[in-house]
Amino acid sequence: MNLFEQIPQKWVKAYLLIISWYAINYSISTISEYNLFNPNNYILWNGLYMFEILCLLIFLTFLLANLLFKFHLSFQIIGHLLGISVNFFIMGSAAYFFESYLEGDVYFEDWIIYLKELLSWDMLRYHDQYIITVFFYYIIKYIESMTIKEHEKTVLAVKNKEMELSLLKSQINPHFLFNTLNSISTLINFNKERARKMITQLSDIFRYAMESYGGQLIDLENELKFIDNYILIQKVRFEERLTYIKEIDPLCMHIKIPPMILQPFIENAVKYGIGPKDDGGIIKLIIKPIIGGGVYFEISDNGLGVNAPKVLDGSSSGIGIKNSDTRLRNFFGPASGLKVKATEYGYTVSFIILKQKR
Repeated sequence: MNLFEQIPQKWVKAYLLIISWYAINYSISTISEYNLFNPNNYILWNGLYMFEILCLLIFLTFLLANLLFKFHLSFQIIGHLLGISVNFFIMGSAAYFFESYLEGDVYFEDWIIYLKELLSWDMLRYHDQYIITVFFYYIIKYIESMTIKEHEKTVLAVKNKEMELSLLKSQINPHFLFNTLNSISTLINFNKERARKMITQLSDIFRYAMESYGGQLIDLENELKFIDNYILIQKVRFEERLTYIKEIDPLCMHIKIPPMILQPFIENAVKYGIGPKDDGGIIKLIIKPIIGGGVYFEISDNGLGVNAPKVLDGSSSGIGIKNSDTRLRNFFGPASGLKVKATEYGYTVSFIILKQKR
């Protein structure tokens, strides 16, 4: 592939469009001068030579604009001021050569006088050739940047959906399922009613997980019911060793959140905080409004904290907490990223969701 084949078609089309416009302009002005004022063949040739020089300068202007675009805006402005000056100097000198030098005005003073005369109306004619070319370049770059942004949004949306699917596959910990089935098996022998209830709760958990997939926000109330079922199942296993406390402001119940966003934090608290302690502990969920609008979420436990035998991960695959942090940032922005505080008295995970438009 040669150099010209590597040039994007949009730049080739832009270049052809600009030179086509000036080809029409130069043809009209040259033919008019030939027919009305000076019917000599050299007028036509001079017009052709000026047009060829212009085509080359337009090409070089594109290259200069592409080079300057990599730098800060102030540097671009300075570069284009120099570029427009050089463009005027070259086009003015070429016009002097064809119009005056070949007619006998061969002295340096003649060249200076000619250029000074161009520093009036004719100067605008040479400047607009440069300005129009640069204008085309920046318009194309703007459209190109918007296209890239749209592509990035599409890629991000696809990644979000892939992450949601990965979340559902990983977030319901196989160990949780194994322990739940063991508990059900044990309950069947002496409390069939409780076993049936536990099966219903487990069924509700999986139904919620499957129905929540799709990247849509859901009501906080539904998420809390899911968490309640999860805790009730865990309490069958831990019994009095596990205490769950909720402090939820009713004003927050209308808020929309990503599905299964709280589950990894609750599971971490159970698995690594409360579970290893002989005397168990307390898991506390706080949801309350914040000043200025928005909602504050906090999940804490008084478990092993920094003394836990394993770091927080939130799922069997080790991506639960990271997944939740990424999902919160994608949905609500960087300000909603997780804040984790670990001490010897337990873990606290918190985040905020800013006021949402209804």
